Amino acid sequence: MSLIRTARQLGLLAALTLSPLLNAATPKAEVNLYTTREPALIEPLLKAFSDSSGIKVNTLFLKDGLAERVASEGERSPADLLMAVDFGNLTDLVDKGVTQPLQSALLEKTIAAPLRDANGHWFALSMRARTLYVAKELDLSAISYEQLASPEWKGKVCIRSGQHPYNTALIAHMIAKHGEAKAETWLRGLKANLAQRPGGGDRDVARDILGGLCDVGLANSYYLGLMRSGAGGADQQKWGDGINALLPVFEGGGTHVNVSGAALAKHSPNKAHAIKLLEFLVSPEAQAIYAQANYEYPVNPVATLNPIIAALGELKVDSTSLADISKHRKAASLLVDKVGFDL
Repeated sequence: MSLIRTARQLGLLAALTLSPLLNAATPKAEVNLYTTREPALIEPLLKAFSDSSGIKVNTLFLKDGLAERVASEGERSPADLLMAVDFGNLTDLVDKGVTQPLQSALLEKTIAAPLRDANGHWFALSMRARTLYVAKELDLSAISYEQLASPEWKGKVCIRSGQHPYNTALIAHMIAKHGEAKAETWLRGLKANLAQRPGGGDRDVARDILGGLCDVGLANSYYLGLMRSGAGGADQQKWGDGINALLPVFEGGGTHVNVSGAALAKHSPNKAHAIKLLEFLVSPEAQAIYAQANYEYPVNPVATLNPIIAALGELKVDSTSLADISKHRKAASLLVDKVGFDL
């Protein structure tokens, strides 16, 4: 009996010893996404991914402090993918050491080089263009960002605060294209052309043009979709329908864009699943969801545009790397204060 009892004990001990190893060998198919994007904007994408792959996506929404949260969690962080809006926030993640590079032939083939980190630390997933809202009575079909500083526009331009990330990004792009001295001259010229003190939001630019306070104004493309679709209510639909819009370009270049994007977390516990999700997010299926739901431009050139945005015409993205533009964000912010743009 003692031999049988001993054998049973050994068998139980072996089972207890192997159980954690078996569980470790068969992990749950899941990926943990930390995001500053509103959950409602990306939920259709994540559901489509889970339905097609069988991989569950656990989402943590962080309005602020994404990099700080991941850094504080250290090696124990459950974060797999970090999603953020604005290329400056993406480069900040890299600078704060909470990302790791990855290699993906699919991502590199799909996403143009200026829209991703050269070392694979982050990748753009959607774009918004810095467009020009225009009074309908104006006969204007093309313009450069540089021309907005021309005296012909004196007292005719509306814009939100120069310190808003949308505008500091554009100013940083101007510095990257022309150098800081010429960017300052341009910004002073733009200030001289303002119809009123900078303020409000991009949709207010459309409202003020329709109200006759100014003739043109800089604003992001997706706001046009939000207004004209009626998503923002009847008043905003009236603003959107009451103006025209076009895609400015830099002289000798293309249109300024900003992006939403994602990076692989430094200590990702589900790296393979995270990369699979990232690759799915640039597929034609996912990109079409982005475009239709959020009125953003897809980074995948074969994806279908929302008709409201497609009506703006072909988007030719400027070839300057977003990573290079990001290096000038601080200088752009200082320049806004130097010229007293918001005063």
